[in-house]
Amino acid sequence: MLILISTKDLCKQYGSALRVNSLDLRVPEGAVYGFLGPNGAGKSTTLKMLLGLTRPTRGEISIFGKPVNDANRISLLQNVGSLIESPSYYGHLTGEENLRVVQTLRGRPAREIAEVLALVRLGSAKDKKVSQYSLGMKQRLGLAAALLGYPKLLILDEPTNGLDPAGIQEMRELIRSLPARYGMTVVVSSHLLSEIDQMATDVGIISDGRLVFQDELHRLHERSEHHIAIRTGNNTLAAEALRESGVDCKSGEEYLVLPPLEDPQVAQCIALLCSRRIPVLRIEERQKSLEDIFLGLTEGAVSL
Repeated sequence: MLILISTKDLCKQYGSALRVNSLDLRVPEGAVYGFLGPNGAGKSTTLKMLLGLTRPTRGEISIFGKPVNDANRISLLQNVGSLIESPSYYGHLTGEENLRVVQTLRGRPAREIAEVLALVRLGSAKDKKVSQYSLGMKQRLGLAAALLGYPKLLILDEPTNGLDPAGIQEMRELIRSLPARYGMTVVVSSHLLSEIDQMATDVGIISDGRLVFQDELHRLHERSEHHIAIRTGNNTLAAEALRESGVDCKSGEEYLVLPPLEDPQVAQCIALLCSRRIPVLRIEERQKSLEDIFLGLTEGAVSL
């Protein structure tokens, strides 16, 4: 598996504040890599360093398997599209005219303008001045500019900002489709776990400048353990009976929480309680949510 982006001990310090602290990113080729973390965790600073917009305090960056330095940065970034923070545009020009500026600078065929406008659903607004665009339309125009040239790597910082629910869904579907349709690798940052969960294949979680988790998304799901919760007519007697049979359960206010068990083991527990004439009032399957896992990893420093 080719690693398209890798960093080693990447740090960025502003005064006495270490905003990015010893970051070791690994972004596989063909992935939609969700870069997730609370606001102020260091996501945008990291992406700016990848793009050469901010110089690292220390550490190494490799893109397309090559170390990024002053000599090759421009050539490497020719195959990278990006949308960082707010998109840049000329308000007095139309959407199409704005893209023509980018297309000319990049030396791309003129036909790509209509193609990327269609991709981001702005074809009907191409002749409208950008100063009259809504915030969501400006965001989509910024994405269209990043897509010109169909780069191998696309870096997007909070791309759904300003979009309505329908626009957010369209943006997710577009981002998910890019690796298969165009062979792109996408790095997309967000502070919303639910958003990353619906479009990413891989995820890196950053908190207070440090990488606290990095792996395929399904590995994060695997941290969500299943438990069985039982409410009985006498939880004290039920707990004693279960512990005598070797089932370690925890007592809550109303429920007994059992460890992860297979269905036959759950059935044995219920049969045991019934044999002791302890009424079983309710059985629930509980699972730690991704939000709980995220909050645990980031020490609760996020609003969901």
